[in-house]
Amino acid sequence: MMSVMEQQSIRNFCIIAHIDHGKSTLADRLLEITGTVRPQDMKAQFLDQMELERERGITIKGKAVTMTHRTPDGAEYQLNLIDTPGHVDFSYEVSRALAACEGALLVVDATQGVEAQTIANTLLALQYDLEMIPVINKVDLPSAEPERVAAEMEQIFGFRRDEMVFVSAKSGIGCRELLDGIVERVPPPTGGPADPFRALVFDSTYDTYKGIIAYVRVADGAISGNDRLRVMSSGKSVEIMEVGVFAPEPTPTDVLYAGQVGYVATGFKDVQECAVGDTLTNNAAPAEDPLPGYVELKSMVFAGLYPSDGEDYTRLRAALEKLKLNDASLTIEPENSGALGFGFRCGFLGLVHLEIVQERLEREYDLDLIVTAPSVAYEVLLTTGEVIRVDNPSRLPQPNSISEIREPILEVTIVAPSRSVGAIMELMHARRSEFRRMEYIQGMAGGNSAGATDPSETDGQSRVVMEYTMPLGEMLADFYNQLKSRTQGYASLDYTFAGYRAAPLVRIDILVNQTPVEALSMISHRDNAVVQGRSIVEKLRSTIPRQMFEVPIQAAIGSRIVARETVRAMRKDVLSKCYGGDITRKRKLLEKQKEGKKRMKRVGRVEVPQEAFLSLLKIGEEG
Repeated sequence: MMSVMEQQSIRNFCIIAHIDHGKSTLADRLLEITGTVRPQDMKAQFLDQMELERERGITIKGKAVTMTHRTPDGAEYQLNLIDTPGHVDFSYEVSRALAACEGALLVVDATQGVEAQTIANTLLALQYDLEMIPVINKVDLPSAEPERVAAEMEQIFGFRRDEMVFVSAKSGIGCRELLDGIVERVPPPTGGPADPFRALVFDSTYDTYKGIIAYVRVADGAISGNDRLRVMSSGKSVEIMEVGVFAPEPTPTDVLYAGQVGYVATGFKDVQECAVGDTLTNNAAPAEDPLPGYVELKSMVFAGLYPSDGEDYTRLRAALEKLKLNDASLTIEPENSGALGFGFRCGFLGLVHLEIVQERLEREYDLDLIVTAPSVAYEVLLTTGEVIRVDNPSRLPQPNSISEIREPILEVTIVAPSRSVGAIMELMHARRSEFRRMEYIQGMAGGNSAGATDPSETDGQSRVVMEYTMPLGEMLADFYNQLKSRTQGYASLDYTFAGYRAAPLVRIDILVNQTPVEALSMISHRDNAVVQGRSIVEKLRSTIPRQMFEVPIQAAIGSRIVARETVRAMRKDVLSKCYGGDITRKRKLLEKQKEGKKRMKRVGRVEVPQEAFLSLLKIGEEG
């Protein structure tokens, strides 16, 4: 393993970019050039170890890796890289990575240019006062336009032309120069090597034998595998089992020094004992003040997760607790539903986050799940003046006790070709959004100016940044797919939470055979409620299987029924054995059947299949 390095020889940096701009491929090349991974072990997306990440081609979890780079003058440096996700739903991973670094590589695709997430990540990095190195990637592609993208970077972020590094992560062009640039431009970590030990936990995972493994950035002092550790938030102490670095596999070392990024195997078995954002210190000589942690994330989207088989409830709970350890933004609380039994109300940062958690539970923990229609959290002002947070429509108080309902609002940034402006405006208008501003991005140098309106001037290269505010609830109903289809896949989207705003909202209750199904309740804007109620019952009519009796499906707002559909009964032919004979005999059999169906309807229970919940996700595809 590498020798103890002076703090001046350490560089901590991360790679930030919009999804699909080549972060993981660039990380692959840096690992290859520095000899961190042997050529025979190398594979594409090396740091994306999760099967889901490799399948979808996206990074879900941030990864840390330690590399050794020798500069042309023969000096040796330790480079700690944290690879971050690009999807907007995982931006919390990006913020945690930025807090552990002094520098960031801002990667932009030479064929796509600046995207919405590029802008958001850059603003985030500037908040942490990081040294930014703009990297223009994929310069070897036939469709690459590095000069146009460089002009965009100058216009939007104010980078100088000589600051930019042009690379091809796939072929390795410019990557060695990029490593030298990191050594020159990223400052070494600050922090006192002689001060009491302090380390910030920026991620964690669970190991059956070693307990909770905390991924740490050491701020001050040093820690060895023989020391005793203390968690500053809880005061709990434990004997360290192992310390080490990622090279790229977890590699044990004797000591972790100030400025290094590595891991500590704590031996804690309870997932609550060492959380992300905690500060670790030496139990023998503890530090006085903890490091500033992370802003507590509020979940934005909520859904019920229930096991298909009620006996799997304990397995689902254990699986969710382990996922929560590795995913700080996931919130869980037990819930009981009359229709679905025991399960959990889970909070997510967005729909992709919900999808990923569901897939991980089904694959990694072999669970068969029922997921209810997602909803958002509302603030409800009661007539008593009290404000409560409601994340489940079935928990909304009675209308006479509500003064107002406030819905979560997002600030949305869309970057798209200027020819798509009309289609985007039409879509946003249908989603109750408010227009804030629009700005054209300059194309080739000397091409379309910031105020130009004719996209044909630059051969269709002109792009536009549009900013809106819109309710989060409107984004749940297939918004992202609609945006992509209306712009032929060229639009990119970023959003941030902007607070709560009062709106005329009502709860839609769904009754199946006169019985309310709590899991199907939803909160909707009063203007859209009747249309939405009607579309829900129409969807349910085709997904609920036919019974031996007639099943009415109704949508109600308060005590008023606004829509109704009927699932027709299956009819057994009770007259099949009557060959001729008196009509009264046939009538008697039919009356008997009618009585039986009435009784069945009174006592019969209708099972709502999983497809019914899935079909509700697709409601609102058009308006």
